[in-house]
Amino acid sequence: MVNVLAPETTERAHSPRSAASAVDGRVRTRRRQAVVAYLFLAPTLLFFAVFLILPLGFALLLSMSRWAGFDLGDIDPVGLENFTGLFAEGSTFLAPILTNTLLFALGTVALALAGSLVVATCIDNLRFQGLWRTLYFLPIVTTVVAVGNVWKYMYEPGGLVNGVLNALGLGSVAFLQDPDTALPSVVVVQAWASVGSAILILTAGLKSIPQSYYEAAALDGAGPVTVFWKITLPLLRPSLLFVCITQFLTGLQSFALIIVMTKGGPGDATNVAALEMYRQAFSYGDWGTASAAAFVLFVVVLAVTLVQLWIFRRKGEDA
Repeated sequence: MVNVLAPETTERAHSPRSAASAVDGRVRTRRRQAVVAYLFLAPTLLFFAVFLILPLGFALLLSMSRWAGFDLGDIDPVGLENFTGLFAEGSTFLAPILTNTLLFALGTVALALAGSLVVATCIDNLRFQGLWRTLYFLPIVTTVVAVGNVWKYMYEPGGLVNGVLNALGLGSVAFLQDPDTALPSVVVVQAWASVGSAILILTAGLKSIPQSYYEAAALDGAGPVTVFWKITLPLLRPSLLFVCITQFLTGLQSFALIIVMTKGGPGDATNVAALEMYRQAFSYGDWGTASAAAFVLFVVVLAVTLVQLWIFRRKGEDA
């Protein structure tokens, strides 16, 4: 009698081994792919380790030490003394330095966002849009030192800005010499210098809005103001939030423009966290306090970034 079940029984007996072999083969393939991937990533990982992780660890060590910046053997651990000193009574780090930093960033974001939105909307309705975008982008490719010095001379009592004010019958203003006007004056320059990049992002966002929405609004008789508030702004929200994030982070870390135009003066009217870190390290030789201030600024930047990213996920994707 022929056993017709034998081949099936044999196949079933070998099928678990075949499945196990297939699984092992896939595992070995994935391991080889992972090894190859890490080999390609090795230069980048090494770069980040040398220029990011090691300096970050050294800065953390210095933030809890006292060091003059010369001999590594002179590093003297002091615990959290540098951090408590930043917020101790009589310290100027919280006010006005950190306050100036936040006001500078907020002012830059407000002016740059409002100005770039208006200009981008106008450019979107003009001919030769590439030319206009290029003209507004020129301050971005200009060095900060050149921009700061030009505006510094324009703010002088005999400069262009006061000349225009005098021609209009208004008195001269000591823009950079008066503590009440120094910080707003530098904020205007920072916003002017950064508006070009914001315009590029917003014009790209405007181009991505389907024209069918505007055609439907025109058929319904919607006016320009209604179209702007009900169609343009909601659909432009992701681009607006991206501009807010980048501009705010740039404002929090601003240093070069302020040191060129005011050097933090008059007094501490325009002194910001990055400039204070520079002064503590290179002018006073207090690398511990400078590192502690850097970590405080890092926490502020991280907190602001996380909040803005949360808003971006909640609002930007819905748009």
